[in-house]
Order: sequence, then C-alpha cells, then structure tokens
Amino acid sequence: MNRPSGPAVDRAESGEPKRQLRRAMDARHLVMIALGGVIGSGLFLSSGYTIAQAGPLGAVLAYLLGAFVVWLVMVCLGELAVTYPVSGSIHIYAARTMGPATGFATAWLYWLCWVVALGSEFTASGILMQRWFPNVDVWVWCVVFAAVLFTLNAISARVFGETEFWFALIKVLAIVALIVLGGMAIFGFTPLSSEPHEAVLLSNFVTPEGLLPAGLGGVLITSLAVFYAFSGAEIVGVAAGETKDPARNIPRALRSTVLRLLVLFVGSIVVIAALLPYDKAGVSESPFVEVFDIVGVPYAADIMNFVVITALLSVGNSGLYSCARMLFSLAEEGYAPRAFTKLTRRGIPMVALLVSLAIGLVSLITSVVAAETVYIVLVSIAGFAAVAVWMAIVAAQFFHRRQFLREGGDLSTLAYRTPMYPLVPILAFLLLTASIVAIAFDPNQVAALYFGIPFVGLCYLFFWLRYGRKGTVPERRDEEAPVA
Repeated sequence: MNRPSGPAVDRAESGEPKRQLRRAMDARHLVMIALGGVIGSGLFLSSGYTIAQAGPLGAVLAYLLGAFVVWLVMVCLGELAVTYPVSGSIHIYAARTMGPATGFATAWLYWLCWVVALGSEFTASGILMQRWFPNVDVWVWCVVFAAVLFTLNAISARVFGETEFWFALIKVLAIVALIVLGGMAIFGFTPLSSEPHEAVLLSNFVTPEGLLPAGLGGVLITSLAVFYAFSGAEIVGVAAGETKDPARNIPRALRSTVLRLLVLFVGSIVVIAALLPYDKAGVSESPFVEVFDIVGVPYAADIMNFVVITALLSVGNSGLYSCARMLFSLAEEGYAPRAFTKLTRRGIPMVALLVSLAIGLVSLITSVVAAETVYIVLVSIAGFAAVAVWMAIVAAQFFHRRQFLREGGDLSTLAYRTPMYPLVPILAFLLLTASIVAIAFDPNQVAALYFGIPFVGLCYLFFWLRYGRKGTVPERRDEEAPVA
C-alpha cells in the first residue's frame, strides 16, 4: 500500500535511521511528562475563580467536559503517534494527511504556544520566590530557573524524563493530599486540625441561585478555560521519537494520562467546591491553601508556594522540551534551518534548544516592556493555538484512517486504533470548533481570534511563497547527523 511518507517518517520506519534522537523514555516518563505539561497554575491558583464563575456544579461539569474532550483527542493521537513515532510529530500528522502547509502552520502555532508559556512560567516562579526572598529581584530568579531548565534538557532525554517525573510527582502528591484530606473534611474528619469541623457534605453545591447559578452559559464559557487548562497532554505525541517501543508504551501512556487527569482534576474540583462557598472560593489566595487550612495542614501557604513553583517549572521544562523537538522536526522536514538538526553526542538538538530558550526569554522581556502590545499578541496567539493544535490532531486522524482504508489497509495491522471511528474525531472537532466560535462572545478572550487567525494565514502564505503548494524543498544529502 502506498502510505504517506516524508523525510522524518521514512527515517523513523527504516531499519537504520541516519539521524535520530535517542529512544530513552518509558511509559512512566511519558505519563509524567504529559501531567507535567498540563498541571500548572491553572489548577493550583485559578480553580477557585472557575468555581466562582460557573458555580460548584457548573465547574465540575466543565471539567468533566474538558476531560471528555481530552480523551477524544488522546485516542486520536494514539493511532497517529504509533504510526508516525517521530520527534515533534504533531505537525507530521497534519503534513502527511492535510498537506505540508497545514503541518507547517501547526508546528509554528505549537512552538509559539510553548515559547510564550516559557516566559510566563519564569516570571510567575520569580514572583512566588519573593515570598521567601523579598530582596531578590524577579529577573534574577528568571535567569536561575532558565539555566536550571536548560541544563536538565541539555544533558539527555532520559535525564529530562526522569526530572520531569519527579517534578510532576510533587504536584500529583499535593493533589492527592487535597483529595484525601479534603474528602475526609467533607464528612467532618479533620485529624490534623485542633478545631472540630462539621460535615458539610454537598451543601455548598446548593447556592442561593440554584445548582447552576450562572446557567449553562456559565458552564460553556468556563469550559473554554478548562480546555486550555488541559492543554499539554498532547506532549506524548511530541515525545514519540524518543520513546522505547512506541507501539507498546504510547498507548499505555495515553490511557494512564487521561485516567489520571480525570481523577486529579475532577476530584480536586469536587473537593474544593464542596468545602469552599462558591462566591468566596479562591478570592484571596489559592483554593488549595484554603482547603489545607481547613484540614489543619501546618505551613499550608509555604507548602503550596513550593508546590506551585514546582508546577510552574515542570510546565516550563515540558515546554522547552517541546519547543526544541518541534524545531528539530521542522528542520528534518526541510522547513527550518538545517542547523536545528544538529545533535549532541547524547542525542540532544542543542541549537534548537538554545534558540527556543532565547525566544522564550524575549517573550519574558516583552511581558515587561511591551505588555500591552507585543506580549498581548503573543499570549493571544498562544491561547488560540492550544485548541487549534488539538483540532489539527483529530482532523489528521480522520484523514489518516480514511486514506488508510481507501488504499486497502487492514485495520488489524494497526498497533493502535482509535475507537468508534469516525464518530470520535468528528465529535472532537465539532466540540473544539464550538469552543473557538464561543471565544468571539467572550471579551476577555476574543483577542485570540484577532491575532490567532491572521497568524495562521501568514504561516500558509509564507509557506506557499517559500516552498510552493507542494512544499518542495532543496535536495539534501542523506548523511549522518552533525554532532555538537
């Protein structure tokens, strides 16, 4: 059968790839990398605001919807990631199934999304460090954290995966502690507290305005932010090129990631919504701190400050990894400077890593000197990209399977198959499209459309002018990867 192909895919499927990253990560690394990319300040700091916007039950419904959409996207991603197990493969999927220009636009959207995130994660971490070191400027911590994340990414893929595993584990343990101790407090058991607390059960879910104080509209508007909060789970696909036995480990990682996100996110929202009055949740500080205070955890504020800093650095760590692999993959395809394919002896794309970190620091600078111009444009495009990339993944799976069947492919030969095709990709695409359309009715997010759609258009225009409709690139000699 004449399957879609390309430089990176051909090398990945050949017996002796000429230029490759090292396959050093297991399923447990993939799961924690995905959790590390997802679990950040959105859950630890902003979940109380989400409850206040939609009401307790509304917030739970919004997170359940978000988890459902994540499942739809991830089962589509599974089939693609096993078929094309190459680094930065999200744009490979789009290029092989919908054309190289779409792959090019997807890659730059995803890269910019994470580059902007780098700057914001560094800044937020520096601000939080001032709780303990008020006399040290924020920019000093930004430089320190940037150096730490660069070092972790520059040593080897396995070191990155191992450190991200422990980064993410700290966050997961904090969430599990909230669910367990908070769940006990709901029924009146607070063994760590010196003061007795009555069982609240689900009384806080019944508000003076009813079960859904903001109506279904509040749930839908909140779901937009929830989709963004879940973005990062797709990093499993980006890491496919550095995963041992991808046909076995990628599906395992996808299933584990979705299940854990469902339990951790929805579980913590249920506990927070049950213990805190919805009109006061997260108004003054992290709802995690408020819950830990209720259950009697000593030094709750300091513990959560440490956890949130860890969460931010974990997201930044995953983001820097994704940026470097995306540039490497683009260069492999011939759509970025060949220097980005240069690997160290440990298989790290060093030039791509350095450039991504440098642009991330530029994003940080613009957040200070051009917050209302350049930075708002970058943030808006990044927010738009989070959903647009998911749309590209599910569309790619739809067209990939259709082409596979049209060319006489046998489904039994696929190591992983997206269930309920074509319902799953179609439903996912419709739900994601609805969230994009709904942005137009939210004054706080409409800028994402103003800048995101023109950015995509410029990507297509540049690609067609530079490479033509078919994406023809100059011939390259099939040689060994340059080694730094």
